Amino acid sequence: MRIAILGTRGIPARYGGFETFAQEVGAHLVDRGHCVTVFGRSGSVAPSLHGRFHRGVRLVVLPAPRSKYLETVLHTLRAAWWSRRERYDLAIVCNSANFPALPLLRWSGSPTALAIDGIESSRRKWGLAGRTFYRLSSWLGPRLADVIVADCRVIENHYRERGVDRVVMIAYGADPPLAAGRDVLDRLGVRPGGYVLYVSRLEPENNADVVIRAFRAADIPGDLVIVGDAPYASGYKARLSEFAGGDGRVHFAGFLFGQGYDQLRAHAHCYVQATDVGGTHPALLEAMAARLPVIANDIPEHREVLGEAGWYYAKNSVPDLAERLRDVVLGDAAERERRSDAAYERARS
Repeated sequence: MRIAILGTRGIPARYGGFETFAQEVGAHLVDRGHCVTVFGRSGSVAPSLHGRFHRGVRLVVLPAPRSKYLETVLHTLRAAWWSRRERYDLAIVCNSANFPALPLLRWSGSPTALAIDGIESSRRKWGLAGRTFYRLSSWLGPRLADVIVADCRVIENHYRERGVDRVVMIAYGADPPLAAGRDVLDRLGVRPGGYVLYVSRLEPENNADVVIRAFRAADIPGDLVIVGDAPYASGYKARLSEFAGGDGRVHFAGFLFGQGYDQLRAHAHCYVQATDVGGTHPALLEAMAARLPVIANDIPEHREVLGEAGWYYAKNSVPDLAERLRDVVLGDAAERERRSDAAYERARS
């Protein structure tokens, strides 16, 4: 089949969950004999990669406006218009906000699957206009696509309860770290087994502030490594620096991918998943695949993925997360190993 993936910043993955989705699903479809094209944005993927291949996936790089509110939708519309002449056998559109592209793709003869990874209207980064738009998109998108793909049962059930019956859940997977060097650790000044790892875009609903405050309150040995960034969250990132308070144990590593990211996964003491919006987060599965002890914000999506193979703290509670950090870092090593092995098996299966 000839398959297109639209609605992400593009690959190689350098941003978030949907980019990881596009890269991994695209590469595995190629391995099965399909021809896959991923559309990317020129601000995120080098224009020189247009027409080239990454892990067997063809890249199409198109311009996009630098706008928090319009970039995703306008780029996906441009990609849908560009793809009309190619008549793909399937167009996978990521993010319900991109619903305006669905009629254009179907008009050009491509069946459509809309991939949804969370309830976007619940994200605190959006103002009233943004939340209103996402409520509209969560109603229209599922009715304009041929099928909805959810990455967890919580999201699948959310849409079924709202009358959407063309929805299927397809679970993510993750690979163990492929690189175990220490270059990144040396650059950050942390030692193997001596740091707590957090990975996410630095946006309010991902609660890096909760993690930093809890880490400093926990009074545990070692460091905290924050992996991630966000292009439109300068105010929130400034607040994170204030919460860190010049503490030399808190390290902001920025975006990391590939070998550098694998090195941090391979050598962390434990991992914190602090998000409170979204479906299955690839970073959570990647921590489980690395056999890390996982402490997760107590929301249904995380319970679905992690089960009883980790530790939970009351939703967005700084004191409770501080207590769980003490439990994991200072607690019984055999229990850490037992739950880490169980988490690895869940990610693998």
